[in-house]
Amino acid sequence: MNLKRARVLISNDDGIHAPGLKVLERVAKKLFKEVWVVAPETEQSAASHSLTLRQPLRIRRVSPRRFAVDGTPTDSVLLGVQEILKDKRPDLVLSGVNRGGNLGEDITYSGTVAAAMEGTLLGLPSVALSQQYTDRENVHWGTAEHWTETVLRRLFKMDWPAGVLMNVNFPDVTAKAVTGVEVVRQGRRKIGGQLSEGTDPRGDRYYWVGPQRDEDAFRAGTDLAAVNRGAIAVTPLTMNLTHAGALRKLKAALG
Repeated sequence: MNLKRARVLISNDDGIHAPGLKVLERVAKKLFKEVWVVAPETEQSAASHSLTLRQPLRIRRVSPRRFAVDGTPTDSVLLGVQEILKDKRPDLVLSGVNRGGNLGEDITYSGTVAAAMEGTLLGLPSVALSQQYTDRENVHWGTAEHWTETVLRRLFKMDWPAGVLMNVNFPDVTAKAVTGVEVVRQGRRKIGGQLSEGTDPRGDRYYWVGPQRDEDAFRAGTDLAAVNRGAIAVTPLTMNLTHAGALRKLKAALG
């Protein structure tokens, strides 16, 4: 791909005014000929790959080549490709930079990854980018901004199979402290291990899903282990969820 001639569509799940989106816009404008942003009007974290079907969607023009959609990340990419850029489809889709890592099973909940999934389903090379943090008020956005160009240039030098998207996670360290870029598999990290229970003013009980995760933080060769060592984790994800080994066993048992 000739990056200097490319038209890129950027989206996210943190919303049109998110700091990570601005980081990705700045980097993209140095790399690509045309940068278009179509992002959710409000934060849609953990929206997963949800599509709005039971209410109309509206597009708001924020500024030249920047649009907000009152829907999910999936809605945003779909409308960006099929409506806003219908005269000339983008060459690729970038999603992020998300506030917080999308590691392990996070990817099944992530609106950031879902935006890249939608781009993939529409036949476009797509990359999800996320910045891991420990302190929400002190996110190392400079790490993502410094390293995104390097990572994207390396990724777009190669072709990857149809139905595959790239999931990139930057570690919670300064840009200078990054130990390298590692290609790794998805780790194990499940949110919802701790629920907070309370009672509202009406006396009704409620539950709040906390951010705590049950995870294998240092299992070798995984995205979690890489970022916890200070490396950038790059993981190819497939849209085909069929488990090949189980498929073979089922055919033998039931065929």
